[in-house]
This record gives sequence, structure tokens and C-alpha cells, in this order.
Amino acid sequence: MLRITKDIAIEDWELTETFMRASGPGGQNVNKVSSAVELRFEAERSPSLPGPVKTRLRRLAGRRWTNEGALVIQCDETRSQARNRDIARDRLAELVRRALTPPKRRIPTRPTLGSKKRRLKEKKVRGEVKALRGKVDPKT
Repeated sequence: MLRITKDIAIEDWELTETFMRASGPGGQNVNKVSSAVELRFEAERSPSLPGPVKTRLRRLAGRRWTNEGALVIQCDETRSQARNRDIARDRLAELVRRALTPPKRRIPTRPTLGSKKRRLKEKKVRGEVKALRGKVDPKT
């Protein structure tokens, strides 16, 4: 069981771990040992998470969210399989914790008088620069 908060915990049956050979440095160890881990969390079917949390988790996960509704996290940072497994579980827990807090509502504010004046002044300067790019009158 992966404990997220005191109220929310992800059961072991919701997680699937697959081990594979990692890329990158490590010498012969890379060719022999399956140290990289792929952690798959069936988030869409999970009874542990409420609906709004699942929606926010899907947005936070981005490309790591599959069409089947699973969240896939890969880790091949270290040469140790156990350490990679712990890192992947920590990443999953952190992602779910971030999804638990609803985003703050944005309170729209009006632009200040100073910012309006600065914007108009910059537009005027830019317009003058562009006006000077015109053709030169040969009569003068």
C-alpha cells in the first residue's frame, strides 16, 4: 500500500511494476540487469481517488496518462532497481498530492493607470519608428 495522506492510500492491486533494462551509463551492468522501472497506476478505475482529483491528476500527468486511464511513471535514474522503484513511487505520491489541492480561482484585476499610460507611450514610440521606415521623398 502506498500512503498519500492520512485519508488516501493507493492499494497494491492498483499498481503494476514492470522492470526493464535501462539506457545510459553503467557499463556491463546496463546490459545484464533490469534496473529501470515502469510504474503503472490504474487511476481511472481507482476507488481511492475522488472524481475531481482524478480530473486534476489527468491534467497534471499530461503525456504520462494513457487512453485506458492509467498513469505511467518511468524511472531509470540509478543503477539500483530498488532505488528506482522507490523514486517512481515517490513521484506518483507527489503527483497525487499536487492533484489533491484545487487550484486557486483567479480574481481578475483592472490594469493600473500607470500601466495603461506606459502601454500607450510604447505604442506611440513604436509607431514613430515604423513611420520613419517609409520611402524618402526625393523632392527635398
